[in-house]
Amino acid sequence: MTLRKNLITSIFVLVSLQANFAISQGYIMDPNWPKPLPEGIEWGQVPNVTIDAEGFIYAFHRSAPPVLKFDPEGNLVDSFGSEVWVTTPHGFRITPEGNTIWATDFNAQRGHTITKIDTNGRVLQRFGARGFSGVGPHTFNGPADVAQAEDGSFFVADGHWNNRVIKYDADGRYLMEWGKKGTGPGEFNLPHTIVIDRRGRVLVGDRANLRIQIFTQEGEYITEWDQFGRPSGMFIDQNDILYVADYQELRGVIYGSAEDGTVIGFVEGSEPEGIVVDADGNIYTGEVTGGEGGEGRIIRKFIKQ
Repeated sequence: MTLRKNLITSIFVLVSLQANFAISQGYIMDPNWPKPLPEGIEWGQVPNVTIDAEGFIYAFHRSAPPVLKFDPEGNLVDSFGSEVWVTTPHGFRITPEGNTIWATDFNAQRGHTITKIDTNGRVLQRFGARGFSGVGPHTFNGPADVAQAEDGSFFVADGHWNNRVIKYDADGRYLMEWGKKGTGPGEFNLPHTIVIDRRGRVLVGDRANLRIQIFTQEGEYITEWDQFGRPSGMFIDQNDILYVADYQELRGVIYGSAEDGTVIGFVEGSEPEGIVVDADGNIYTGEVTGGEGGEGRIIRKFIKQ
């Protein structure tokens, strides 16, 4: 019943947004961003994108090398990484410092790890055991995303098969966890994306349940929102706007207030799994399959008007 209610709500949101189509005209896709990749590098699926403190945009994609770094004009300025530390790229999120990145590997045979790297690709920390899944405090089963709080503690959406959120301190010591498979408050069905807002709340994109659940940093349930479709990726910008990537249900970007969940608009033209926004409000989406509309395998930039 809950899933049916969420589906009906998502359809209603999409119809409402389409009825007010002018809202999405606040963004125009830049067909020339990024620039063509150099010979020898080809696009793979792009499950996530992020941006550092200097404004460089990173694609975490499923091809070699796994990390592509672009300047704001869309030129590839660096690339790094290998299967030594990631087999199937998934989560990729900058830390509050703006110069380190959390990456997750959800490969069922050789993954189950999270890795912290700097913006030059140097590995700083590793957690989990490559190729070994589990439900213990230091093993994962398809980790989807990581969000770091201002105090350095971090939260792992151990989402593809474990359906839990795990909290660690800044040194990587296990503190607590919450969640199990289900549809009730505090239960998950594929917690796929996780962010921390300016109020310190933990927002979890509970993808297969078509909702965002909101918690304290101690795992206490606060509320949930079902107006953002089927969340695959999330990002909160400096203006406290929440952007949600949905390539399966509403097939676009839904954005609104990170404080109360009021939906502001919808951006067409991409069916994204990952999303990030720069200081000027421009949106960058990462595509894996393109949803039902195409092959994807690209970053797209939408310029704020």
